[in-house]
Amino acid sequence: MNTDRTLAPGIIDPLEFDLNLPSYQLYVLANGVRLYSIDMGEQDTLMISWVFYAGNWFEEKNLVAAATNHLLKNGTTRRSAFDINEHFEYYGSYLSRSCQHETAEITLHCLGKYVKELVPVIAELLTESIFPAEELDIYRRNMRQRLQVSLKKADFVAGRLIDSYLFGTGHPYGKYSSLEEYAALDRQEMLQFYQRNYLQGHCVIFAAGRIPESLPEDLDAAFGRLSLRPHHEILGTLHMPVQPAQEKKYRITHDAQSIQGSIRMGRPFPNRHDPDFQKVQVLNTLFGGFFGSRLMTNIREDKGYTYGIHSYLLNLVEVSALQISTEAGKEVCEDCIREVYAEMKRLRDEPVEEDELHMVRSHLIGSILGDLDGPFQVAGRWKNILLNHLDERYFYQGVEIIKTIGAEELRELAQRYLRPEDFYELVVY
Repeated sequence: MNTDRTLAPGIIDPLEFDLNLPSYQLYVLANGVRLYSIDMGEQDTLMISWVFYAGNWFEEKNLVAAATNHLLKNGTTRRSAFDINEHFEYYGSYLSRSCQHETAEITLHCLGKYVKELVPVIAELLTESIFPAEELDIYRRNMRQRLQVSLKKADFVAGRLIDSYLFGTGHPYGKYSSLEEYAALDRQEMLQFYQRNYLQGHCVIFAAGRIPESLPEDLDAAFGRLSLRPHHEILGTLHMPVQPAQEKKYRITHDAQSIQGSIRMGRPFPNRHDPDFQKVQVLNTLFGGFFGSRLMTNIREDKGYTYGIHSYLLNLVEVSALQISTEAGKEVCEDCIREVYAEMKRLRDEPVEEDELHMVRSHLIGSILGDLDGPFQVAGRWKNILLNHLDERYFYQGVEIIKTIGAEELRELAQRYLRPEDFYELVVY
């Protein structure tokens, strides 16, 4: 190994890296629930994530899924919210909850040596939560206040509306919250949702870090005898037709005194199982997916219309969307939209130069390297693969596409997916 600090290290082309996705160890609990364990890292740190199919896809009334997930930590038959927080803080751990469209999660970060003290309390939250009325009142009040503040912001309003235009307000991907719905949250409805989607729900567990030898046994003892169902029984069964808006161009005055507008543009797009999905991820990176993209170079650096503009494929399971997002001065919003379409036209008409394509490839390979840097990042990569009903071949196919896709194929993709007539436009002033 060269230790001469006067000599610069050699430069390696990112495309020469041999990327490998670290594997997992699969355990199956007594009730069939799967545990994907990724044993990596030198530090005695551990992440365990319980993923339930308990997102807003499964609620009968809007906001019930998110409220139920949030209040799982706010009281059981044996402990108050204060006692629960004190217990996890005493052991230097952190317990978080999150709710998405299809799934809802409880995630524990802790030292591996305290698993036996912490895992049983997670089981208690999942079997004995009572959703105290006073905690629900606090939640209602806090969420209403937060929403009232957010509704004054044009970017928040734009984000809600563009999804409703793309998917329909009745679709889980297009629904959004209201003050009235927060006020109408009902404890009994939450208990029923909890019974159906947590106590008897479809579950999968991910663990990453330095895995204690006893972890599979500890998790089986705490969760293997519960009435949980394996997550793979529900994979691929979620289908609901989208109902996009008929109108495609919207201009909304939210604040007459505003000096800028929030621009959102988007079009429906297939999910990850479509053979074009990973190819379009490369196209999107070139178009607006990183700081050196066409949109940033033109609209930020050249025209000075905005501080930043980005395009991205939504991280959704059933169906996706390609969206463009930015804020610009009110007087240049329409010019900004015209420049977005101009960049689409360039990609449809002109093959990308090799130097620019190499920069995009290098950026994407670097992003993957970041996703493989540490056990928690690897677990996130695996979670994304498995919860989308895919396997490790998807990872390696993606790497191969990044390294080999050519300029002409990218132009053909642009001709299919970057057509102005397919895009919804929204500006909220």
